[in-house]
Amino acid sequence: MAVTSRELRTVPARERAAPVPLHDTNPITRITFLLIGGILLYLLVSTSVHWGRMLLDDLRYGRPRTTHLQGFVGHAEASGQPSHFIALNLNRQVVVLELPGGDPAQVRSLPGPYLFGADEDLTPVQLALDDVDGDGANDLLINVRNEQLVYLNKDGNFRLPNPEERQQLMATP
Repeated sequence: MAVTSRELRTVPARERAAPVPLHDTNPITRITFLLIGGILLYLLVSTSVHWGRMLLDDLRYGRPRTTHLQGFVGHAEASGQPSHFIALNLNRQVVVLELPGGDPAQVRSLPGPYLFGADEDLTPVQLALDDVDGDGANDLLINVRNEQLVYLNKDGNFRLPNPEERQQLMATP
């Protein structure tokens, strides 16, 4: 095997290509890069916020979305135990279970609204007790997606208000 040597030619500094400074680039190219970067940043942040909210709701309400409430409503509470309420979002159908006086043998089911839209099966249902009609008995309030349903406590059961009661409730401040 023979070894040969050659002299390498050096390129003079004036012949070398100078790097193009960043501030000399086309303004349209810079704006395009900024827009693409902004869109990617927005998508990243919004996806992270959505994921974080979903994780927080999973920790708070579980799957299916479930909430609990206890309170005295006057239904079989002679033993001194409050009634227990369980609100469920079962595949977009809101269902409230009432255990009068905490007794599971007397469970009652209150059907709620059906939820429409994407990811509505993950919407939490919140419960509250308040006397909205002023009769001295706590009524059941169901809050779903910034809407409130009222179930009136009448004759030992909860029921939706009739049209006259609805008008009276809407007129009350």
